[in-house]
Amino acid sequence: MDVILAAGAVFALGAVSPGPSLMVVLRNTLIGGRQQGVMCALGHGLGFGLYAGTAVFGLIVLLEEAPALFIGLQLIGAVLLGWYGWQMWQVDAGVLFEEHEPSARQGFSEGFAIAFFNPKIAVFLVAVLASVLEEGMSLASKLAVGGLGMTIDALWYVIVATVLSGTARIDWLKHHAVFLHRLTAVVLWAFGLSVLVGL
Repeated sequence: MDVILAAGAVFALGAVSPGPSLMVVLRNTLIGGRQQGVMCALGHGLGFGLYAGTAVFGLIVLLEEAPALFIGLQLIGAVLLGWYGWQMWQVDAGVLFEEHEPSARQGFSEGFAIAFFNPKIAVFLVAVLASVLEEGMSLASKLAVGGLGMTIDALWYVIVATVLSGTARIDWLKHHAVFLHRLTAVVLWAFGLSVLVGL
């Protein structure tokens, strides 16, 4: 249970940290309204949950069968978190809100793609989950971690899309996109440092 709670805390912190995922949900909400924003949030939650489940099963196998490789993977993950943080620090806000026609299907597919095909999320999961998982986790616990990641992620972004649609706050967030990305860069650097300290 402690592992599940720790993983849940990691997922929650990752979800509320501003970054590319938040920008995609905001952009879809801004362009297509609440429906498209919510569909984007649900697509993101599904993609993240599948990724989280896959990461948990793969990392446990490494932890139990190849602990040296597992430690090496943590080290690589920490370094990549630093690199991705640097990329986010240098983001060009002009390309974050390119417009398209309103479409709930487009929102869902963009949300899924930014979660499931995003190497930054893979690195985040490997680097951070590796610090909370334990050997000998049951199948139910592994599935619970993946399901928890999906639920927390989707719920957070649904709240974001629902609360912000049709308000001035979404324009404020759009205007401060560069600051939000740089804040996320600091969070990524902090995660990377915590993994290195743990090693």
